[in-house]
Amino acid sequence: MAAAIRTAAEADLGAALDLWRAAEAQPTATDDEAGLRTLLAHDPRALLIAEQGGELVGSLIVGWDGWRGSLYRLAVHPSQRRQGLGTALVRAGEEQLVSQGARRFTAIVADDEAPAMAFWAALGYERQAGRARFVRTLPA
Repeated sequence: MAAAIRTAAEADLGAALDLWRAAEAQPTATDDEAGLRTLLAHDPRALLIAEQGGELVGSLIVGWDGWRGSLYRLAVHPSQRRQGLGTALVRAGEEQLVSQGARRFTAIVADDEAPAMAFWAALGYERQAGRARFVRTLPA
């Protein structure tokens, strides 16, 4: 049975956080229900989730700022990896962004995770040379 991909609802937020922990996603300061509620309040379509057998098995945050589409927080449950679910989530995210007018996508990927780097390259994404990402996190 293939996983069904849909936008997340507030009731899914706890399961999304559990998935990120199970997938060993590198934690960030906004990995909490309040942060995800803020995300959905800003854009109710921003969090895609994949369900199979009533369980949340994948997620992807899809951001559109009116200029560029961003894909991040791709997570697939370890038991579901290497079955095409990550690719399906990315393609669903790309379709969503195209429907909003995007022509360029970026993926934020931890550069010390070789399998993730290889995954994005296999999907046709190129590592951008000559750029660095700067982040500032405000206290909670």
